[in-house]
Amino acid sequence: MLVPFENMPDDARVWIYQANRKLANTEVVSVNDAGVNFFEEWAAHGAPLKSSFKIFHNQFLVISADENFNKASGCSIDSSVGFVKQIEQQLGINFFDRTKIAFIFNEEVYLESLSNLKTSVAEGKIDESTLTFNNLVSNKSELETSWIVPAKSTWLGRYFS
Repeated sequence: MLVPFENMPDDARVWIYQANRKLANTEVVSVNDAGVNFFEEWAAHGAPLKSSFKIFHNQFLVISADENFNKASGCSIDSSVGFVKQIEQQLGINFFDRTKIAFIFNEEVYLESLSNLKTSVAEGKIDESTLTFNNLVSNKSELETSWIVPAKSTWLGRYFS
């Protein structure tokens, strides 16, 4: 059961998938079309899931489920991962590369490799106030308030002390 993302409750569970590159507008349309088809039918053991999805910054696919309506099961979560992997194959994109950290520079998303992070901090390219994405937020409220935060308030803070 697909509902508009903004209608999901604050405690709705979220999963964030960061793409390894920015999606073109035509790719966003493709993901939206596929998402409508998938999330209209997404279910846990036959029980419909009140769910939604949204693409942010043409780079992040955020999936949401209202677990007050029906709980997402392991199998239903696996099927959503399968949906994301299908999108990856169709678009030649990677949503599961955890070796890059996303930052915002001049209102654009920039990906920095973990292996270059220390150097970028030392060179002043990334500082404690640089905005980064905390992709570990677990619900819609946290997504809205704690997803984009200064680097110093995340695990990256250790690079600035």
